[in-house]
Amino acid sequence: MDKVVTNAAAAVADVPDGASLAVGGFGLSGVPNVLIEALHEAGPGGLSVVSNNCGVDGGGLGILLEAGQIVRVTGSYIGDNKTFARKYLAGEVEVELIPQGTLAERLRAGGCGIPAFYTPAGVGTPVAEGGLPWRYGADKSVEVSSRPKEVREFDGTPYVLERGIRTDFALVRARRGDRHGNLVFGKASRNFNPLAAMAGRVTVAEVEELVDALEPDEVHLPGVFVQRVVELTPEQAADKGIEKRTVRA
Repeated sequence: MDKVVTNAAAAVADVPDGASLAVGGFGLSGVPNVLIEALHEAGPGGLSVVSNNCGVDGGGLGILLEAGQIVRVTGSYIGDNKTFARKYLAGEVEVELIPQGTLAERLRAGGCGIPAFYTPAGVGTPVAEGGLPWRYGADKSVEVSSRPKEVREFDGTPYVLERGIRTDFALVRARRGDRHGNLVFGKASRNFNPLAAMAGRVTVAEVEELVDALEPDEVHLPGVFVQRVVELTPEQAADKGIEKRTVRA
């Protein structure tokens, strides 16, 4: 039952080339930066990542992206990541952009063993009808685009069929965790982290505080979804970036 791993490097050492990963976080909040850095140092390539966004320039998943370790991203937001935008438009990375709520539900469904579900989000748009550019060519032409999805009517309302997501691995960050893999997420870090953790066949959690056992009523995500736990140092736990700093003159 003790799922604690000695360090982040050991926790991601078996992630192979071509693996798929669900990664928690939203912007700079709740990003498993220590595990991402360990994966960068381990060096696997050809990775397919499922995450709300692909980090920022020089941070989070942006480190793997800049190093050329990521070849495909499923997400809902490019944001201010100039490297991500450049690589996508240059055809260096394939990108599947989907509605944010649909992404969350696809991860949850995959973790619950639900192969697919119907949602009204995206009906009547290229999300359902196909044609969204996934990969550009060197000449800026669209080499790969999304395919049409099944649309079915329920009680007079059309819904599009979306598939649940399962990945080989998941990387998440939690405020507290115990040796059994039960996790508690702090404030805004309770964003995509629980959903990403559910979707991974092997889920690795970095925790800011490790305890022997959490009280059942505290638990946000049960340990059945988590296979490995890495305790952060106080310095690692405190290292939290600010995406945009605004001050008065």
